[in-house]
Amino acid sequence: MAYKEIGLTLTHEHRVLKESVRQFGKEVLRPASIAIDMLTPTEAIKKDSILLDVYKQMYALDYHVTLLPEALGGSGLDPLGIQICYEELGYASAGMALGIGAAGLHAVFASMANDHAINERWVVPYINCKDASMIGCWAITEPNHGSDNLAVGLGQFRDPKISQQVRATKKGDKWVLNGQKCAWVSVSPIATHAGLFCGIDTNKGMAGGGLFVVDLRTPGISKGLPLNKIGQRDMPQGEIFFDNAEIPEECLIFGPDKYEHALTEVLTHANLMMASVFTGVAQSALDLALKHCTERTQGGKLLCEHQLVQKTLFDMFRKVEVSRAMTRAAMMYNLGSGTPDLKYSIVSKVTATDTAFEVANEAVQLFGGYGLTKEYPIEKIFRDARSSRIEDGSNEVLSLVAAQRLIRDFS
Repeated sequence: MAYKEIGLTLTHEHRVLKESVRQFGKEVLRPASIAIDMLTPTEAIKKDSILLDVYKQMYALDYHVTLLPEALGGSGLDPLGIQICYEELGYASAGMALGIGAAGLHAVFASMANDHAINERWVVPYINCKDASMIGCWAITEPNHGSDNLAVGLGQFRDPKISQQVRATKKGDKWVLNGQKCAWVSVSPIATHAGLFCGIDTNKGMAGGGLFVVDLRTPGISKGLPLNKIGQRDMPQGEIFFDNAEIPEECLIFGPDKYEHALTEVLTHANLMMASVFTGVAQSALDLALKHCTERTQGGKLLCEHQLVQKTLFDMFRKVEVSRAMTRAAMMYNLGSGTPDLKYSIVSKVTATDTAFEVANEAVQLFGGYGLTKEYPIEKIFRDARSSRIEDGSNEVLSLVAAQRLIRDFS
C-alpha cells in the first residue's frame, strides 16, 4: 500500500479502525461494487441481489450508525474516526460508501431535533436495526430544483416565486404530501424511509420548507424505475412520487421557522462526508496508478522511470494529501468545536471531489488504453469520481454559498 499515514494524532483505535474498514473494503465492497456495476439498475435492486447482501453485512458491522450520537446507540466515533471510516469506505467504493451514509440520514435528521419522542420513533429503531430492513434516503432534489434547493443564504433562496415542487399541506392532525422528487434521490429504490425536504410556506420561497421523516410504504407514495447512470452504479437512485399521501403530524421534524438552520447543519455534515469519501477515491486512483507505473514498460523502461510520469505522479500525490488535510481539519472543527462553519465543509467537499476527478483522470491517462477497459477498476473509479462534482450540490453553486458566507463574515 503506497499511502503512509502521517497523522500524529491518530490513536491505536483509529489505526485499528482504518485497517478493519480497509480490509472489509478490499474483501467485500470493491468486488461487490464491480459486480453491481455490470448489472442493469433493475437487476441491482432485486431482493436477492448482492447489493442488499452487502448492506446487511454493513449493518451487522454497525457502519449504518457511524453518524449517529453515541448517547442514542451510535458508533461513538470521534470526528477523526468518522473521517477515517468514510475515507476507507470510499477507497473501496464511492457508491457503497455514500449509500450506507444515505441509509441513515432520516435518523440523523431526526436526531438533530434533540427530542425524546422523535428519537424513540425514528432514531432508536434504526440504530437497533441490524439486518438492513430499515433503509433511509435524503429526498430533497426535484425535477426543477437541484442545487438551488441547497443554496441557503443566496438571494433566490427566499424568492417567493421559487419553491419546492413537493408540498406539505396541514389537514387536521395530518400532513398531506403532493409532488415529485426526481431520479437523483440516493438509495431511494431500496429505501423504506426518507428524510423529506419539501415546501410548507411558499411565501418564503425555498426558505419556507419543512423537514419530515416519512415511511415510504405509506399509501399515496410510489417510486419510479432506478436511474441508469454513468457512475456510482452501486448506489441506486430513483424518483419518489407523492399523491395525496397522508402522514402523521409528528413526522414533521423542523418547520419553516427552523428550516434554514436545519438545512445549514445538514449541508455542513453532508459536505464533510462527501469530502471524506472522495479523498478515499482519489487515494485509490493514485495507488492504482503507482502500481501500474511500477510494472508497465514503455520505451524500454518502466513508466515510473520517465520524468514526465514522475511529475504527474507527484502532482497526484500532492493533491491527495492536500485533500486529506483539508478534509480532516474541517471534519474535526465542524464536528468537534461546537461552532461549525459551513464554508469549511464546502471547501473540503469541493477540494476533495475536484481532486478525485483530476487524479482519476490522470490515472486513466497513465494506464493508456488499459484505462478505458472494464478489466481494470480505474475505469469505474473515473466514472464514480466524475459524478461527485455534481451530487449533494454542484461545486459551482456550493462555492457561491461559501463565498456569500466568506464576505458576510469579513464585513
